Amino acid sequence: MPKYLRTSGITAGVEELIREARERLYIISPYLKLSDNIRELLNDKEREKAEVRIIFGKQELNPTEMSYLQNLKYVRLYFSKNLHAKCYLNEKKMIISSMNLYEFSQQNNREMGILIERDNEADKQVYEDAWKDIESIMNNATDFSYVEAPKDIAELKKETIKPFIKKEEFKTESVQSTKSYDGKYLSATALSKELGIVSKDLISKFENLKWIERKNDEWALTNLGKNKGGQIRKGQYGEYIAWPELVIKELK
Repeated sequence: MPKYLRTSGITAGVEELIREARERLYIISPYLKLSDNIRELLNDKEREKAEVRIIFGKQELNPTEMSYLQNLKYVRLYFSKNLHAKCYLNEKKMIISSMNLYEFSQQNNREMGILIERDNEADKQVYEDAWKDIESIMNNATDFSYVEAPKDIAELKKETIKPFIKKEEFKTESVQSTKSYDGKYLSATALSKELGIVSKDLISKFENLKWIERKNDEWALTNLGKNKGGQIRKGQYGEYIAWPELVIKELK
């Protein structure tokens, strides 16, 4: 049956859970600030090529944390705006707790949690039920796999760059479209789904076609891209380029 954990037990349990992960590791925590121990364990998972999924719920992710996580090839980030749950699991164990994976919480707060072991017959159904909810959270979260990591804090203060802009949405500051269409417009993310390719490949295709170009380390529309109907739109995470639906035929 589930085992009750206090603060120190949660911290030790999460570290053990990460260490023992072989196939999958899921970290669900609204706030993230990784301790040195957690970073070392994630580095080990990177070397082992274990699938790591991290779902967080606050946009104020420290630029250093963001850059570190993006440099891990086998880590995928998701953002869930209404996330309050805290849960950590691998293919065999799960910890549901009140504790964020936040160094201050681990060292200073009084937390409670439970350990669930999938191989324990009394725990198996609880694990499976929680896993279904985790899948739902992830499926409804924003995939930040291709998010551009913020620059260092000093540069952020100078430039006031928003920390979460999707690369596939090609953030740009000043380019305006010179041609418009009456039909439906799609983001690069939506276009990639229509074409059945990943966003990074679509970005490369746009660049090869000379519809976009890099300016000041950001994607911008070229004159050709404007003539293809590319437009600057404002979304939840900043500006992005939208494309008329009719370009799908040309991109296939």
